[in-house]
Amino acid sequence: MRVLSNWKRFIVSLLAFSFVSITVAQESYLGTRLNTVTTAVPFLMIAPDARAGAMGDVGVSSSPDINSLHWNPAKYAFIENDMGFSLAYSPWLRALVNDINLAYLSGYKRIDDNSAVAGSLLFFSLGDITFMGENAEVLGNYRPSEFALSGTYSRKFSDYISGAVSARFIHSNLTQGQFVQGQATKPGTSIAADVAVFYTKEIELMNTDAIFSWGINISNIGAKISYSDDNTARDFIPTNLRLGPSLTFDLDDYNRLTMLLDFNKLLVPTPPVYLLDEFGQPVVGDDGRQKIDKGMDPEVSVPVGMLQSFYDAPDGFSEELREVNIGFGLEYWYDKQFAIRAGYFHEHATKGNRKYVTLGVGLRYNVFGLDFAYMIPTAQRHPLENTLRFTLSFDFDAFRAQEQVTP
Repeated sequence: MRVLSNWKRFIVSLLAFSFVSITVAQESYLGTRLNTVTTAVPFLMIAPDARAGAMGDVGVSSSPDINSLHWNPAKYAFIENDMGFSLAYSPWLRALVNDINLAYLSGYKRIDDNSAVAGSLLFFSLGDITFMGENAEVLGNYRPSEFALSGTYSRKFSDYISGAVSARFIHSNLTQGQFVQGQATKPGTSIAADVAVFYTKEIELMNTDAIFSWGINISNIGAKISYSDDNTARDFIPTNLRLGPSLTFDLDDYNRLTMLLDFNKLLVPTPPVYLLDEFGQPVVGDDGRQKIDKGMDPEVSVPVGMLQSFYDAPDGFSEELREVNIGFGLEYWYDKQFAIRAGYFHEHATKGNRKYVTLGVGLRYNVFGLDFAYMIPTAQRHPLENTLRFTLSFDFDAFRAQEQVTP
C-alpha cells in the first residue's frame, strides 16, 4: 500500500510542478516585433546527448552523468562511478538537408572522493556546400565544419554543494578560405570558460524519500570571434546563463521519478531598434554609425555585453522576460535499468519560436548504456521535425566488476 500512496503523492506534486512551469511559459504577445538574439557558433547551444534531449533539453540539475560537461560540469563531483565515456550522434535538420551531423564524445575520471575531471569534443558538420562566384561560376565544393574541445575540473565544497570551472577551445571553419564580398576569410577561433555550481540533498517530502537539486551554469564566457582579418567584424559567441531545480522521488525500491525545470538566457546584447528617417532609411550620425531609436549599442566588450544583456532590450523588461527559454522534463527509471523520458522546450515567438515536445528511452545493461531521443515540433513543416539523438555510453566500473566475477 505504501507504493500506491507514494504514487498518489507524486501525482499531486507533478500537477503542481507542471502548473508552475506552464504558467511561467505563457507567452505575452504585447510586443510582436521579431527581435531574435543571434550569435556566432550557435552549435554550442545544441543539446548533444539523448538523455537531456529527451527531457526538453533540460540538464542543469539532473543527476550526474557522463555528459554533464555540457549542462553543468559541477555535477561530476557527485558522480557515483569512477570513470566512463560516451559517444552521441544526431543527424541535424533532416527536414531540410540530409548531410548535417552533430557528434559528441565525452568522458570523465574521478580523482578522489571529492573531485573529478572530464573532457569532451563536440563536432558539427554542415554537409557539402558549393561556393559560387559573383558570375555564378563554381568555385569549389567544400564541407564546412566546427568543433569545440572542452575540459573541466569539478570539486565538492561540502556534502551538498560542488563547483566547477571549464575551459573550451572553439574552431569554426565555414568558408574554407574563400573570398566573401572581396575580402579573404579565415577560420574563426575563440577561447571560452564555464563557471558552474550544483547543489543536491536527500530530503523527505510527503513521507516519501526524495532528492532536491538545483544548478547554475554560466557557459561560453569568451572572446568574440571573427572570420576575417578585419577586427571590426567580430561576433559574440553564445555566452549563456542556465539555471533550474529538479525533484526526484524514490517511490519504492524499483521506481524513481524526476521532475526538472531549466531556464536559459543568452548573456549577449539584444539588437536595438535603429532610427529611420521619413523615407524609411537609417539615420547615420557624425561618427558614421547608425543612430539608435530604442535599446542600447550592441558593439561593446564581452563583460559589458553580459551585464547589459539584462536591461538592453528595446521593449524593456517585458522583452527581457521573452528572452528566457524554458525547458521542462520528466524521467522515470525502473530498477536503474530502463528509463522513459519526456519534455517540452519553449522559446518565445519573437525570439526564435522553437517549441517542441521531446520523448525518449534509456537502457543500462552491464557495461553499456543506450539512450534514444525524438523531437516533435509543435509547428508543422518545422526544420527540426523528426530530429533523432543517440547516445552510447560505457561504464568502466561495471567492466571491472564483470572482469572480477569472470573465472
